[in-house]
Amino acid sequence: VQLVESGGDSVQAGGSLRLSCAASGLTFGNYTVGWFRQAPGAAPGAGYETVAAMSGVSGGNTYFPDSVKGRFSVSGDSAKNTLYLQMNSLKPEDTAVYYCAAGRGVITSNLRNSAAYDYWGQGTQVTVSS
Repeated sequence: VQLVESGGDSVQAGGSLRLSCAASGLTFGNYTVGWFRQAPGAAPGAGYETVAAMSGVSGGNTYFPDSVKGRFSVSGDSAKNTLYLQMNSLKPEDTAVYYCAAGRGVITSNLRNSAAYDYWGQGTQVTVSS
C-alpha cells in the first residue's frame, strides 16, 4: 500500500491550495480517509492535528475541526483513486506538513483519532506567509 501526497507549496495568506493523495494497493472507497497535519518544530512523536476525516470518498460521516471548518473541504475521484483536500482562505497558522491517511473499520467516534488509521503518506509541506 502506498499513499503519495502532492500539491504542497508556499502561498500568501488568503490564498488557496489543493492537496492530492494518490493511492495504490488499496481502494479509497473501502476505507475511512483523513487529512492530518503536524506543525513546524513539532517534537518527534508529537501528535497530529486532524484537519478532515471522511468515512469513504463518497461522503457519509465527516469531521472538520472548527479551525478549518468552512475553509477546507475533501473530495475524491474514484476513477483515479485519489483524495483531495481543498484549502481556501489559508492562514499562517495552517503552515504544517500535511498527511493523508486511510483506515479500515474506523468507527465514527474515532474519525479524528490519527491512531485509528493504518496507512499514511509521506507528507507534503504547506507554508502560508502573512
